[in-house]
Amino acid sequence: MADRFIPTPGSVVTCRDREWIVLPSEIPEVVRLRPLSGSEEQVCGIYRPLELEPITSAQFPAPDPEAVQDHTAAQLLMDAARLSLRSGAGPFRSLGRLSVRPRPYQVVPLLMALRLETIRLLVADDVGIGKTIEAGLIAREMLDRGEVKRLAVLCPPHLCDQWRRELREKFHIDAVVIRSGTVSKLERGLPGGDHSVFDYYRHIIVSLDYAKSDRRRASFLTHCPDLVIVDEAHTCARPGGQSASQQRHQLLQEIVQRQSQHLVLLTATPHSGIEESFLSIMGLLNRKFETWDVNSLTQAQRIELASHFVQRRRADVKQWLGNETPFPERDPLEQPYKLSTEYRALFEQVYNFARGLVQTTTQEMSYAQRRGRYWAALALIRCVMSSPEAAVATLTKQVRKTEIAPTAEIDEDLMIAYTYDPTDQEQAIDAQPTIAVEQGQRTYKDADRRKLRGFIQATSQIKGAQDAKLQAAIATLQSLLDDGFNPIIWCRYIATANYVAEQLRDKFEKKRGSKIRAIAITGELSEDEREVRLAELTTYPQRILVATDCLSEGVNLQAFFNAVIHYDLPWNPNRLEQREGRVDRYGQTAPVVKSYLLYGQDNPVDGAVLTVLIRKAVEIHKTLGITVPVPMDSATVSEAVFKSLFDRKADAEQLSLIDLLDAEEAAVDQVHKSWDRAVEREKVSRTRFAQRAIKPHEVEQELVESEQILGSEADVERFVKAACGRLNASLQQKKQGWRLPSIPLPLQPILGTEPRMITFSTPASEGVEYVGRNHPLVEGLARYLLEETLVNRQDPIAARCGFTITDAVAQRTTILLLRSRYLLSSPRVETLLAEECFVAGFTGPPSNPLWLEENAAQRLLQQAEPVGDIAPALKRMEMESLVNSLGQLEPELAAIAQGRSQSLAQSHRRVRSITKEGQIRVKPQLPMDVLGLFVLQPGQRREAG
Repeated sequence: MADRFIPTPGSVVTCRDREWIVLPSEIPEVVRLRPLSGSEEQVCGIYRPLELEPITSAQFPAPDPEAVQDHTAAQLLMDAARLSLRSGAGPFRSLGRLSVRPRPYQVVPLLMALRLETIRLLVADDVGIGKTIEAGLIAREMLDRGEVKRLAVLCPPHLCDQWRRELREKFHIDAVVIRSGTVSKLERGLPGGDHSVFDYYRHIIVSLDYAKSDRRRASFLTHCPDLVIVDEAHTCARPGGQSASQQRHQLLQEIVQRQSQHLVLLTATPHSGIEESFLSIMGLLNRKFETWDVNSLTQAQRIELASHFVQRRRADVKQWLGNETPFPERDPLEQPYKLSTEYRALFEQVYNFARGLVQTTTQEMSYAQRRGRYWAALALIRCVMSSPEAAVATLTKQVRKTEIAPTAEIDEDLMIAYTYDPTDQEQAIDAQPTIAVEQGQRTYKDADRRKLRGFIQATSQIKGAQDAKLQAAIATLQSLLDDGFNPIIWCRYIATANYVAEQLRDKFEKKRGSKIRAIAITGELSEDEREVRLAELTTYPQRILVATDCLSEGVNLQAFFNAVIHYDLPWNPNRLEQREGRVDRYGQTAPVVKSYLLYGQDNPVDGAVLTVLIRKAVEIHKTLGITVPVPMDSATVSEAVFKSLFDRKADAEQLSLIDLLDAEEAAVDQVHKSWDRAVEREKVSRTRFAQRAIKPHEVEQELVESEQILGSEADVERFVKAACGRLNASLQQKKQGWRLPSIPLPLQPILGTEPRMITFSTPASEGVEYVGRNHPLVEGLARYLLEETLVNRQDPIAARCGFTITDAVAQRTTILLLRSRYLLSSPRVETLLAEECFVAGFTGPPSNPLWLEENAAQRLLQQAEPVGDIAPALKRMEMESLVNSLGQLEPELAAIAQGRSQSLAQSHRRVRSITKEGQIRVKPQLPMDVLGLFVLQPGQRREAG
């Protein structure tokens, strides 16, 4: 029996009566095949043991001299071939698979990662710079290099779906979301046997708190993928005592115990102001970092630490490598209001009641009872000042005379979560602080409950016109809407958000001809429900999103909103930046983002928060361009501000902001001095850890190489315009971009028929679609033109043969469009296939060619213009002679391929030099494909007339 033919990856074979390119396969018995003109979606596998599909060696078909076309058709083939590449042969394996065009500065973390044997990287770029894209680049590159097989993203539950979309749409990574609401369905999809959701699904996105849970922790650690990305990594810092954050930190510590484990940490706030917490995060990158004194590092330590840590402000990247990144300007404003008579009276009654709760605390009460009364007093004031609905929702349960079991201790972390605004939790709590108010109920008397009933009755009457806070918000909203803004209104509690949204619907939606829609999104909705509501809201030309802080961390809202109103002032200034960062980030097309702080002029609580915390945070951001967290626990800061709220003997009528601040002058002064020290430390830190490991020219070199192989934005634009024009769907230039009046006929089964507004650069304006090299329109056009040219070969729109008379050359010049495939192998990874399309050119006969510089040949193919013509029969005769003499070029073309393979090997070693992949070997798969053959004949342009 004759030896069975074993195809080599990169070779051309025949199977099922057509030619294919052989791809590498992880399963030896399966031969993976891709059509000559096809995309990765058309890849199929042949199971060899069955012998049902004979596979034989083949040659790439030569150009047909009978199908001679014009020069534009030649350019179309070049662009279609180049833009169809996915496994590009450049220094980065991943760029051909991206549906996003990274800014040059976003490539820096990727280069840093590739220079580490095992990736341990903290990306701490400021809010809105694009950390998700930076992490996605690292993941896609490591997958395409074969150095990792699986990916896990650990993040808060409300960010899981966003990560899934980003990975799928921008990086072509299909991952499943694993959290409490999805795991049952995923487990039903497991095959028989001993499988876990953590090992069966290749790429996973897991809620951090789900992964650390007692039931799931061991399984996750056992099946942990080899690359883990942790979003909002500051929530995993090690605090004092046992807490959810402590458990998250322990989980990550166990993950990094495996020496080969790759880890990428993402956070905009790596330094909470507490040195130990920051060092605990750095210790995940390298255990010894946790023992270093960051204020007195040696030069060697600084260099080593900087290779694992990148932190940049917007100002650092706005102008980088000649590329301007259009970040919006933030315009912080204040909107004061005065409490209505009714609301002022209610505040005075509630304040006096709350102060009484604290001041009537006795030593006979347990510590838990005393703390409970303090928390109840604080929560009462906060919910009443949030909105009438929040007050009613919180107080209603308190008026019942029910037995509440005594407690030996108070869960301070839980009280903080419901009353203050901690930002170190995986998910913000936006429910009314009923549980905090209940702590006081344990010692309520009947008279206390009667007062609470009175508060409920009074609160129920304060709505609409009597609610000055609401009216101030409406006035601000009207101004924003008139100026074309789409605002987000941030509220502390669910009841407040629902109340505000209802009032706004009555005010704005019911007007005749209104195109305004107002919707509330809160923590009472599931992630899927939030997504549906948000999608509905974005279909309206003018929109108002009323949201709680369930959306303030990590969620990207800049595409549809460009203004912010803080309906409830956050009691933690770090929350301010999180809220505003949802719209003030890269991708925001509005040049200015407005931010309004709504506060009561005669409300001393608002005044204290504004004066001590918020204005200080705004001023720091305005001065430095970054956020500096308060360098102490948020609850400690808040207690320093509000302690005098209950210690003073004055009734509410005499209570003023000055009283509050004077009473706690020492505490407030301590907060500000500590904060000022943190600002100075941050300035030093930014200088100390400035990104110096990667030089701009290094990034530029790699991007230029990749762009030459894969094509630029300008190449995409030229190709789409030319291809659509040839397919009777010419683009029309408009102010916002280009209008595609109809989808080209061959693509309509996939893309439909509706007209579209498109652009070839980012960020795209609202309603305008960004078309990059992997957009379905580009993919479809490239695939159609290649299929038509390489397979059908009857009157193709693109041309494999061309003959042009032009004044761009002084002597007859032959241009070849070549496609080369290379096998990449190294001791660490399986064989990979890389491809490139390039242009070569020569003068003289094929038997003795004089080769042009590659750039010169490419310029001729792109820029040469016809100045005359000859008879079609003569063109065919010239091309037939040239095609028949191609064999004479084989030694020359083989030498070109060998030279390019050596350059490719050097590129890969350059970006991954520190690793064992430095031993990479690159072998060209010969012969190269001759995609196109074009003759440029010298001629003179005829003068008109």
